Amino acid sequence: MSHIVLGLGAAALTAAGSVWYLPAAADLRAGDDRPRSTRAAARACLAWWATCGALALVLPATSGWAAPGAVAAAGATTAAALRLRAGLLHRAEQREEAGRWAALGGPVPIADRARTRARARRTFLVWLLSGLAAACATAGALLATAGTGGTLPATAAAAVALLSLVVAAARSHTLR
Repeated sequence: MSHIVLGLGAAALTAAGSVWYLPAAADLRAGDDRPRSTRAAARACLAWWATCGALALVLPATSGWAAPGAVAAAGATTAAALRLRAGLLHRAEQREEAGRWAALGGPVPIADRARTRARARRTFLVWLLSGLAAACATAGALLATAGTGGTLPATAAAAVALLSLVVAAARSHTLR
């Protein structure tokens, strides 16, 4: 596929992503009215979408893959680091809120719900990633034994991936 087509696709994706990056920009503009974790998550969101927009500009301008790869790697690394920081800030805010509730002598509903949601997310992620690894292994094994060609490896891998998605959703739903 040509770089121009990929650049147009990235531009269309960036334009469609306004449903995510416009609220994130509004969170940043709100300043101290929003928690620190929300502002950090908004920065991460803007970094992801800025990377997509930068790819829309870089892809048609180059013929090789070095420049788009560097832009994508730098943007993804920056956005992932910002998102990780947002998660750490959110966790600290939750602990602070739990301490406030404990000082009042009552139950700690926010921390309990947050712990349950985090456990459900971890369970979903573990099942999904395990299933995707199994799907890759299945496709690799079928390609190694059957050679190239045919739709059997892709179909089998898709079936294993879909099954892992269903199991992951079911397991995480039962934890909630």
